Amino acid sequence: MNTVTRPRILVVGAGFAGVECVRRLERKLSPAEADVTLVTPFAYQLYLPLLPQVASGVLTPQSIALSLRRSRKYRTRIIPGGAIGVDLRSKVCVVRTITDKIVNEPYDYIVLAPGSVTRTFDIPGLTEHAFGMKTLAEAAYIRDHVISQLDLADASDDPAERAARLQFVVVGGGYAGTETAACLQRLTHAAVQRYPRLDPGLIKWHLIDIAPKLMPELGDKLGRSAQEILGRRGIEVSLGVSIAKAGAEEVTFTDGRVVPTHTLIWTAGVVASPLIATLGAETVRGRLAVTSEMCLPGHDGVFALGDSAAVPDLAKGDGAVCPPTAQHAMRQGKRVADNVIATLRGLPMRPYEHKDLGLVVDLGGKDAVSKPLGVELRGVPAQVVARGYHWSALRTNVAKTRVMTNWLLNAVAGDDFVRTGFQARKPARLKDFEFTDAYLTPEQVRARAEGRTVESP
Repeated sequence: MNTVTRPRILVVGAGFAGVECVRRLERKLSPAEADVTLVTPFAYQLYLPLLPQVASGVLTPQSIALSLRRSRKYRTRIIPGGAIGVDLRSKVCVVRTITDKIVNEPYDYIVLAPGSVTRTFDIPGLTEHAFGMKTLAEAAYIRDHVISQLDLADASDDPAERAARLQFVVVGGGYAGTETAACLQRLTHAAVQRYPRLDPGLIKWHLIDIAPKLMPELGDKLGRSAQEILGRRGIEVSLGVSIAKAGAEEVTFTDGRVVPTHTLIWTAGVVASPLIATLGAETVRGRLAVTSEMCLPGHDGVFALGDSAAVPDLAKGDGAVCPPTAQHAMRQGKRVADNVIATLRGLPMRPYEHKDLGLVVDLGGKDAVSKPLGVELRGVPAQVVARGYHWSALRTNVAKTRVMTNWLLNAVAGDDFVRTGFQARKPARLKDFEFTDAYLTPEQVRARAEGRTVESP
């Protein structure tokens, strides 16, 4: 008796790209056409642009974690774990499950959307002492840490320790770093009013970046406007500067300054997931080189998109690749799903092309700078655009309701400055959250796909 098996579509990653791809596959494919599987450590999609607002307490963590199990059309099998290697010849994805078991997951079509991880450099003490801003756990942990610094400063009788506790350093003058510094500065400015023994003038925030301009993608005028807003709030912006050395109680800048601090937040860019290196395929600055249809040349049934793929930006031309933004990832996810379906049905694929709609930067309160469709906005109009864009981009009505409720409640009642208790556990830093040492080498992937014994990391 002949058994006909359905094609197996494996999607790696539950970010903007992966989730949009899965949802479109569920809507447009009949159950008899293919089996869809999603590999992700968490059964939620994280709305990354709003992480700074979670760190500052404006939003609750749950409000930006969109459940993948709420869909009425839900029929995707979710494997809770992380992909740590892909063997393109055997069509096998190696997965480390949340029970720490390593399994081989075969596929006929694979969509690689593992996203990115925080970009770090070989700076002494960086990964041991810095915090990142890439995961929900990091954002919640940073909020606890910042509030605990106020508590510890209030409890200390040592002027030097008190001053060090109240200095904060953020590295990275892009959107993530600028919004993180702006939102957390508002948190400490409001919270210190509840500490009568603390001098508000002791609180100092530093935002540094090796680039000569703040958020250069916004243009000179809006970049300067953002810098002026931060300056009025007392945030010291230093450009052309980075970190030379990081310690538990001080940070040394490349210009020689030594800042006593217990808080170093590192947001200096991202790089493609280490999973991409396990494929042994051509890359462009670490991102997988793909065609405009988001296919991997020379490998049938392999698609890649989002932060981990160098997707040609046809709207710009001249060899440009799409920037690693949610705006592109969401649209790429839909196009890849359409191209997978076209391949299944023997139809031609379509290239991805999208003209950038603009940029929004929420600096908290009534402060924002935005550039929708090339129109430069500041202040309240920019804030309306920024929050309107984020609110409309949230995938579920439940998430939209939670976020809007949080915004309104925070605007009316403010913050309670409550610590949730993360600081009671072992201290965690950047190296503890993203598990970048969990991936296999291409040789280990090949051995595991062939069933040979291999020593795992």
